[in-house]
Order: sequence, then structure tokens, then C-alpha cells
Amino acid sequence: MTTSPEPDQGTGPRAGFPPREALARAVRTALATRARPRTTSRSRRPAMSWLVWWLVAGVLGLIALPLNATLGAVYFGVHPVIAVLAGIAQSAALVLVLVRPREAVALQFLAVAVVSVAVPPGAGSTWPLTVPGLLTLLAQVGLVAARRSPRTALITWWASALLVPALVLLDPRGRSVADGLLIMVLYPVLSAVVLGAVLMTRRWRQVRQELADARRDVEVEQGQRTIAEERTRIARELHDVVAHGMSVIHMQATSASYRIENLSPEAEAEFVRIAAGARSAMREMRQLLSVLRAEDTGAGLTPVPDLSRLTELIASAEGAGVPVELREAGAARAAVLPEAVALAAYRIVQESLSNVIRHAPGARTVIALDREGGDLVLSVVNDRATRPVELMEAPGLTGHGLAGMRERVRLAGGSLEAGPRDEGGYRVTARLPIGGPR
Repeated sequence: MTTSPEPDQGTGPRAGFPPREALARAVRTALATRARPRTTSRSRRPAMSWLVWWLVAGVLGLIALPLNATLGAVYFGVHPVIAVLAGIAQSAALVLVLVRPREAVALQFLAVAVVSVAVPPGAGSTWPLTVPGLLTLLAQVGLVAARRSPRTALITWWASALLVPALVLLDPRGRSVADGLLIMVLYPVLSAVVLGAVLMTRRWRQVRQELADARRDVEVEQGQRTIAEERTRIARELHDVVAHGMSVIHMQATSASYRIENLSPEAEAEFVRIAAGARSAMREMRQLLSVLRAEDTGAGLTPVPDLSRLTELIASAEGAGVPVELREAGAARAAVLPEAVALAAYRIVQESLSNVIRHAPGARTVIALDREGGDLVLSVVNDRATRPVELMEAPGLTGHGLAGMRERVRLAGGSLEAGPRDEGGYRVTARLPIGGPR
């Protein structure tokens, strides 16, 4: 007697719980939010850096203005008006370099040229520069090196180094080269030292920042990888353990009418409801697995079940109406298996039997264990289904089982072959290294 299945009790929203689609979206949104990089103080560094450099340039300009104006007029004989105007131009050039470097350098050079012409012959031993003018020009080169590209800094240095001999050679007052020889030698040396010190400091800070960023990126990547590996491990264990048990429950419920004689209509309806509940639970678990699983990560194996528990798997499969035969060679029984290999072999058998229960109910299945050299060879072969197949899940939600088996075999260092047989049924063969002679 066959009773039409009742509507699936787990497919629609349940009282007090959100729909599965909404729950899955909420989980994905939460995971995506956690994956976004957090805003750190690095996003505020550019503004703070600009403020500091404006303060530095402003202080240098305020210091240079009275020095150039006062000392130029008092100690170097420059006309006071020219000294003040040149001092303003030189101080403004120090600040202008932050926004208009070319114009700032041109303004600085122009002020230096005006002062060199305005200094009377014999007024100072530092001609064509004054002492504050020399310091201001060095500060100009240093600011360009600190705020602009190294190429721009080198061009500025070369231009300033050529400016000094040009002022000496083209002096309209007819002074000799000997009058400017000291500065012609001293300025290139001092400016080269300033340029090199600033560029080396800048590069050192960049290297430190790059190392700090790289260290931070590695920490973030390791944290994300740890989370992904843990999610993969949880998803795999959930699939291997819960899916097998739910498959057995579903198959026992759906095959009850074939295995139990004189089953009452009420009992048969109850079994139908149990099967529907198992299908619903499996669908919801698949939704969770699709969110948790990360296909591109590996996870550590923990020493849980091994081949000593194969009899439990076989008993549960036979309870679901699948006849299972175990063929274990003496060499395989005597072999000492590494924990990773034992767990991988157990999970492969478990997943294979679950697939037989789901996709080939009632099919005769043979589990064979043998040792070939240094490898454990495991095969699970089943025949055609003897009863109609009633899928527990929608086809689009399956596919993690074979991927999980391949992942476990890969982590154990072995190989896996799986596919349909020509005569019907399916074959899974795994070769796992266990050591020993080959």
C-alpha cells in the first residue's frame, strides 16, 4: 500500500524562524562585512603629514625672513629694501615648494641672483651667497628632496650647484673667480650632504612602512586563512558525519514499506513524515555548507574515526537496506596506518556508503582493502540500484562529498579515482601512502 507523501514540512518558513534564503543571505553579509578591511589610522596619515610639513616650511620661512633681511643689510652691505624683498621671496619659496615646486625653485634662484649682484665687492667671503642665503638655499634643496620625487630633487640640486658658478662667472660687477671660489666648492658639498641625508632618511622610512604594511598584511592573511581553514574543517566534518546519519534515517524511513510487512497506514504516514523531515534537515545543512565551505583552503586532520569502526558504518548501511561486503586482505589488516590515512580512509568509505544510500538504494556494495607496496588501496564498488531513487536534496545543492574525498586524499598525499562503471553502478578507488617498501 502506497501513500502519497505529504508536503515537505521543512521547505517553508517556520514560526519564529526566518526563511532559509534570508538566513543564508544574512550569514553571507556578516562574513563579507568581517572580510572588509577596517579603517585604520593610515587613512588619516596623509592629512596629518601635510599639516606637519606646512608647519615645518612655515617655521623655516619665519626664521629665514629676518635673517636674510637683517644680516644681508647689516653684515653684507645689501640695500635694506633689496634685502627685505629678497628675504620675503626666499621665505615664500620655502613654503611654496609644498604646492608649486618649480615656481618655488625659480623664485629662490631669482632671489639668490638678486642678492649676489646687490652684495658690494669685498663685502663678504661667502659671495655670491650670504650666510643666511646659503642656509636658505640648503633648506630649499632639503624640502624638495623630502616632498618631491628623487628625480626632481636631483634636478633641483644640479640646478643649484650650477647656479653658484654661473653667478660668479656672469657677475656684472667684474669680481674675479677667486672671490667666489670658497662657495663654489663649499655649496656643492654641503648641498650634496643635505640631499643624501634627506633621501636616505626618506627611503629608510619608506622601507620601515613597507615592512610594517607587509607584516600587517601577513597577519591579516594568516588570520583569514585560519578562519577559512576552520570553516572548511567544520563544513567537511559536518558533511561527513551528519550527512551520513541523515541519509541512513531517510533511507530507513523511505524503505520501511518494502522491508516491514503489514505496515499500517498510520505507521507508513509517520515514516513519510520522518523522511520529509530528514530531507528538510539535509537541505538546510547544505545551505549552511555552501556558506561555510571554502574550496581553496586546506585544513588539518584530527585523529577521530579510523578503519576499526568500519563495522559500524556497514551496520548502518545494511540497516538502510544496502547489502555491504567487506574484503580486507591480511596485509592491509596488519598494516599500521598513520592517523591522517586512517581518517581519510574512514571518511571515504563513509561518504561512499552515504552516496549509495542516497543514489543507489538497495545496491550491493563491496568494500575492498589491500596493501600494494607502501600504499593502502581502498575501493568501494556498488551495483545498480534495486529500488527507485528519491533524492533527499535538490541537485544544485549537492557536490561537496566528492570534493571532500579528494581533499582528504590530497592532504594524506594519495590519489583518488571515482566514476561510473560500464556495467552499472559506481566505483571509488583511493591509493593512500602508508610507508614501507614499494
